[in-house]
Amino acid sequence: MKRIMDYNSIVNGFVWGTPMLCLLVGTGVYLTIILGMPQLRYFFLSLKEVFGRKKAVQRAEGDKSISSFAALATAMAATVGTGNIAGVATALHLGGPGALFWMLVSAFFGMCTKFSEVVLAVHFRKRDEHGDWRGGTMYILEHGTGQKWLAVLFALFAFLASFGIGAAVQANSTAEGLSLGFGVDPLYSGIVLAVLVALVIIGGLRSLSTVTTYLVPFMAVFYVICSILVLGKNAQHIPEAIASTLKYAFNDPMALPGALAGWSVKLAVTKGIARGVFSNEAGMGSAPMVHATANVDHPVRQGLYGIFEVFMDTIVICSMTALVIMTTESLTGQANLTGAQLTLYAFEVGLGPVVGKYVLSAGLALFAFTTILGWYWYAETAATYLFGIWFKPVMKISWIALILLGAAGGQILGTGAQSFLTELWDLADTLNGLMAIPNLLGLLLLSGVLRTIVKDFDLERKNGKL
Repeated sequence: MKRIMDYNSIVNGFVWGTPMLCLLVGTGVYLTIILGMPQLRYFFLSLKEVFGRKKAVQRAEGDKSISSFAALATAMAATVGTGNIAGVATALHLGGPGALFWMLVSAFFGMCTKFSEVVLAVHFRKRDEHGDWRGGTMYILEHGTGQKWLAVLFALFAFLASFGIGAAVQANSTAEGLSLGFGVDPLYSGIVLAVLVALVIIGGLRSLSTVTTYLVPFMAVFYVICSILVLGKNAQHIPEAIASTLKYAFNDPMALPGALAGWSVKLAVTKGIARGVFSNEAGMGSAPMVHATANVDHPVRQGLYGIFEVFMDTIVICSMTALVIMTTESLTGQANLTGAQLTLYAFEVGLGPVVGKYVLSAGLALFAFTTILGWYWYAETAATYLFGIWFKPVMKISWIALILLGAAGGQILGTGAQSFLTELWDLADTLNGLMAIPNLLGLLLLSGVLRTIVKDFDLERKNGKL
């Protein structure tokens, strides 16, 4: 196992290192240029799509597709997770205030990348033997580029990554949040969580999307309102936090009072971009797997939801977390804290030790729970592509077992539980990064097809057909 983890560390350094981050952002820059900045051109249209009253697209009898908003909610269930709380804090801890600036830069171009992924996913989607829409990078690569081997490779990376990112580690975060805030025994949390997830995923995509449609908007609004309350209380520090973000994005923050040894511009850039990508998953190829199931009249229309997804996840929620940490002076005042502990301290300073603890604990538990639901669909999609639809029951049982193991590993595995979960998380983190390689290749190879689809959408809108 030690040898495997040593190799994993080398690969992880590559997939989350400077070359891959340049490829991720570079792909977003390239697509932004050739598609005419869709994240700006379509931004207000995307808001209208998400919040406006939409005319229902006719659904054929037996059609198992879900609404565009339900697909968005399910995708956001997977992306809005512990990365928005712990990941942002880690980026600031390691890279300083400037990390937020680079996180937002990567999100701006990530909006175009996610838009492109979703458009191609809807364009190349196929139905399986049960009549469900299946789509995503594996279908784009097989039917768009003809590279079946790359499609299989992506599906394998997604399938294996899901067990860590989507199940065990998220269950552990949920149990940790409930234990931290409310003193709930992790074993009880694991049992309840496993039962709740089982009840949702047994009903398939319709059941899963119904739950996320109600839960995701609620938890996002809840977290944003609580963050605004903290920012309102510390409003005098907001201009200083924004100034620090801009200043230390390009200057060494070692002169900042309370700065940690190791802060540098390079760390600000790499940690900011890496955490931004990890949070919104733009370029990873995960979210298109659920967006492809939407009942929509044109691929670009669903792509608009991809733009909003990255905007809400990173530019709104991640920024809220970062500003809460900086305006409460937790970043420099508690230099020894990182991850969820740093965010927890910031909310306790802003809302008081009792309310702050409950708010963050509930937020952490909700974010992790919805991530479990969203990633289940990714795991099932990858599994059915690799093994066929007969594997769906096996997938469900394995998922539920891993949730229980992740939440209550200490009681089940004993002292080796934390080591097991850490290694599983590290492996999943690497596999998640590896997903980006075939996905980005597909986007670059099919950039011409993307332009054609976008031009068709613009023409249809101009002619009043859409």
